[in-house]
Amino acid sequence: MSGLALTLILAAALVHASWNYLFKKSGGGIGFVWLFGALSTALYFPLAIAIVFYQSVTISSTGLSLIIASGVIHTAYYLLLDRAYRSGDLSVVYPIARASGPLITIVIAISFLGERQSALALCGAALVIGGAFFLSLGAGTLEGARGRIGAGIGFALLTGCTIAAYTLVDKQAVSAAAVPPLVFDWSMNLVRLALTTPLALRRRTEMARAWREHRRTAIAVALLNPLSYILVLTAMVFTPVSYVAPAREISILFAALMGTQLLLEGQTGRRSACAGAMAVGVILLTIG
Repeated sequence: MSGLALTLILAAALVHASWNYLFKKSGGGIGFVWLFGALSTALYFPLAIAIVFYQSVTISSTGLSLIIASGVIHTAYYLLLDRAYRSGDLSVVYPIARASGPLITIVIAISFLGERQSALALCGAALVIGGAFFLSLGAGTLEGARGRIGAGIGFALLTGCTIAAYTLVDKQAVSAAAVPPLVFDWSMNLVRLALTTPLALRRRTEMARAWREHRRTAIAVALLNPLSYILVLTAMVFTPVSYVAPAREISILFAALMGTQLLLEGQTGRRSACAGAMAVGVILLTIG
């Protein structure tokens, strides 16, 4: 993995953990999910149009199909993530969702996309993913609430499946179909907005409350959410997906610190040790 790719992925990891922290802190709900999606579409529209005209972008039928497919998968991703955060803690949901996705992605990338990795890189991937799973053990503030723990973990695992799916689809969109990352992300987000609008309209009171009580948070998430993924998509243009997918999971380190220090979820020593293992894994991925 090149230094540029690593820099993009680490920056994306910090931004990604930050918007998830804000999402969790807001309380979520379909009103909030729709609101930050609508704001993202509006805020990034000028940049997307500028890139289309400046680069004379033309999207093939394959690219369009991938955009629609990604929009559908991302819709499921955000709805499942919202349910997971309303059922469990950031330090439980985030690691399981983020770790299960790359595990599935690597298996598929090697089995079906023909990507081959060195033993050192695969050991690094194992450390990143293994550290994430151990980080999620011990529910902390959720002890004594077994039903909620199970629901949170279940929705987190389903979220991980959608992460694996959209990672593989989006890799093809920005590399094989050559759709510019920002244009792709904006277009995919437009599809997601169209799909979630009917759900949101049924809950107009939630939409109004989200704007009234959490509009600043929604604006922040609207800015950070696309930015984190645009950075990842840019790295995917010239980096194998089986390197990018696990390396970006260093975001779990940032999320663990936010959960421990900002949300007071405890287990600082355990999470620091797991995060250290993940950092070593990223180094192995880089030199592997």
